[in-house]
Amino acid sequence: MKQSTLFTKTRREAPADEISKNAILLTRAGFINKEMAGVYDFLPLGLRTLNKIISIIREEMNALGAHEIFMSSLQRKELWQRTDRWDDKSVDTWFKTNLKDGGELGLGFTHEEPISNMLEQFVSSYKDLPFSVYQFQNKFRNETRAKSGIMRTREFIMKDLYSFSTDVAQHEKFYNRVAQAYRNVFDRTGIGHLTYMTRASGGSFSKFSHEFQTLCEAGEDIIHITDGGKKEAVNKELGDGVGEAHKAVEVGNIFTLGTRFSDPYLKFKNEEGKEVPVFMGSYGIGPARLMGTIVEALSDDKGIVWPKEVAPFRVHLIALGDVKELADEAYKTLEAKGIETLYDDRDARAGEKFADADLIGIPTRVVIGEKSLESKTLEVKERTSEEVKYMTIENLIAELKK
Repeated sequence: MKQSTLFTKTRREAPADEISKNAILLTRAGFINKEMAGVYDFLPLGLRTLNKIISIIREEMNALGAHEIFMSSLQRKELWQRTDRWDDKSVDTWFKTNLKDGGELGLGFTHEEPISNMLEQFVSSYKDLPFSVYQFQNKFRNETRAKSGIMRTREFIMKDLYSFSTDVAQHEKFYNRVAQAYRNVFDRTGIGHLTYMTRASGGSFSKFSHEFQTLCEAGEDIIHITDGGKKEAVNKELGDGVGEAHKAVEVGNIFTLGTRFSDPYLKFKNEEGKEVPVFMGSYGIGPARLMGTIVEALSDDKGIVWPKEVAPFRVHLIALGDVKELADEAYKTLEAKGIETLYDDRDARAGEKFADADLIGIPTRVVIGEKSLESKTLEVKERTSEEVKYMTIENLIAELKK
């Protein structure tokens, strides 16, 4: 992508109505646009990063053998009345609306009820189990205070995975596999070293659940690290109090649901021919929340610092001076080799280009200046290092392909 054709522009000043670091930096860098409190648009750079995060999560879910589906956001009132989650006294974050014929609908904040209802027609025997399904789906929550940028919004994409097993033992095997898949996701998105599998309350579902909490000063939770080597912790809400306390952001959670959403509707006949309810689990990750957490946890005083796997581009190519022919050639070569490149071909000062590069946060910066015309080498610098290297385009490609 040529930066001269990118309709978004960077901003020097922080937006006046934002207080969170992730919203300020992502807005200044041209990744997001705020529609209203708790509602954001993803612009070209932001959408590229969001889609890369989604792709990583999808790969890990597929590796579990889970099947991807896509369900409606519109929810039938009667399904939620089954489990006493329609009344605002039970769930106070509903967005509800009325149909012209007088019926009432909700905009889904999660999907346990409708997915259990849908699967009643497909599950009848133990031979139909186990299996798991997941989706990337817009959710809606009427948050009282949406103040954490894209980490807490009223409309958001969630990856929600649901597992269906014959019993506790079968469920726990899958639950542990999901826990490892989540660790893989956070490792691949660059925050694994800061993220702890945290024992937490199971709410109304079970006695305990597990959250994945990333150490971050912007965090709304307090966790106590119980075993740093295993990256495990306990949420303060359990009153454990043992281990060092840290602020953290919840980037994922996994729940044992048991039979709450399957009994008395989703049942199967076991090997003895007895009809019993399906044993369920649910597992969530918000891709945009994860994106915001990466910005909060890894950014520096110059701007965003994207890990390689989720950066909108792998290389930020910057042309300085009268070097258009050489810079165009380098851009075409990088793209031809499958290296995603943002090419700053704008007529702007060097200082402005470097400041924008630091703000946008692409991992590798490649500068082509007038000295490059003679030396045929490129100035290469990583976003997280002050070291500058000089190499040919061939050397650069070989290095990036490693």
